[in-house]
Amino acid sequence: MDIIGVPDVTGEAELISSIITFFKRIGLTASDVGFKVSSRKVLQEVLRCYSVPENMFGRVCIIIDKIGKIPMDDIRKDLLSADMSEVAIEDLLQVLSLKSLAKLEEKLGASGEALSDLKQLFSLAEKYGYSEWLQFDASIVRGLAYYTGIVFEGFDREGKLRAICGGGRYDRLLSTFGGDDLPACGFGFGDAVIVELLKERGLLPELNLQVENIVCSLDQELQGAASAVATILREKGQSVDLVLENKPLKWVFKRAARINARRLILVGKAEWQKGMVNVKTLSTGEQLEIKLDELE
Repeated sequence: MDIIGVPDVTGEAELISSIITFFKRIGLTASDVGFKVSSRKVLQEVLRCYSVPENMFGRVCIIIDKIGKIPMDDIRKDLLSADMSEVAIEDLLQVLSLKSLAKLEEKLGASGEALSDLKQLFSLAEKYGYSEWLQFDASIVRGLAYYTGIVFEGFDREGKLRAICGGGRYDRLLSTFGGDDLPACGFGFGDAVIVELLKERGLLPELNLQVENIVCSLDQELQGAASAVATILREKGQSVDLVLENKPLKWVFKRAARINARRLILVGKAEWQKGMVNVKTLSTGEQLEIKLDELE
């Protein structure tokens, strides 16, 4: 989901609200899931203090995004290779360990854009009613180079899974594809992690598959006729599993049971010549010959 054309953090607040609305609807609460929030501008302000070249910013973000995934000694080595002094590295890592806006303000002062954006976002979270889902974590930078401001990640509170979703602001992304830059923010959301979380919480529903019709030709030459029957039913809004190969009836009945089909429709040569098909209601065993134009 993306919001394009909104220059301030009302966009990010709405994005996070959308995700939380989804979480609530599938039964997850703030005790199951939270959001770590920060801003790329925090990192920019620290690097600016130590005159780290701007062209190294993306590389530093990629390194910082590995915190918690590789040993801290490796993080320090990578930062040294990115033209950062040891003093700058220690100061940066100290800032990235901060977990409160008050501590961030003590470190960076009250006048920076990073703090202003974050304060506004947390204020909006209060008004939306989802502040309990949010926590400030300066180490969140997201690994992709195009982010320019607020960044966030959804995580499971037990810490067993990788990020559930993530996103942020990317005001300079569109020009990289040849367009004009517009203020924009958005997030990405995969299905794998959220499904694992729902399984762990016992919230993944058991969905019983049911297909209304399974359609099968009794002769390879009638495969096209079976396709026509499938089309007639689908255009009437019914679900159809069309047997695409020349299979024995034993296989077709097993398939019908596996997909919980309501009816079996057999296209045979004698019936087709009369403009009819065989329709078997699988729950009762009742079988009728029905004209194509009366097929419902």
